[in-house]
Amino acid sequence: QVQLVESGGGLVQAGDSLRLSCKASTRTYAMAWFRQAPGKEREFLLAVTGSANYRYQADSVKDRFAISRANAENTLYLQMNSLEPDGTAVYYCAAKRNFGEGNRKESVWYDAWGQGTQVTVSS
Repeated sequence: QVQLVESGGGLVQAGDSLRLSCKASTRTYAMAWFRQAPGKEREFLLAVTGSANYRYQADSVKDRFAISRANAENTLYLQMNSLEPDGTAVYYCAAKRNFGEGNRKESVWYDAWGQGTQVTVSS
C-alpha cells in the first residue's frame, strides 16, 4: 500500500503562487493532482506517468499550473501560478503503483490517495 503525504497548502491572495508537495512511501508508476472545491466533484488537474514523466493536464490549468516529479525522492510537486479565488479547494495527490490500462484523468484509475491539503485563495 502506497502512503501519500501532501504539504504546502495555505491561505494566499489572488495572483499569488504556491507550490504543493506530495511524498510517496515508495516508487509509483504514476502520480497526479486533483482538487475538490466545496459542493463540487473532484477535478483532475495534472498527472505524470512512467520513468520519463509523461504529462497529462486539464485545459482549465494550462499555462498556470505545472507538475513535476523527483523520481529519486518519490516526490511530486504542483506549482500553481496566478491563483484565483475559484482555485479554493482541497488539493489531493493520487498515485498508481503499477502500470495499467485506463484513463489517467479519471480518479478511479488511481489506487492511493493522500489526505488532502487546503488551499484558500482570497480576492
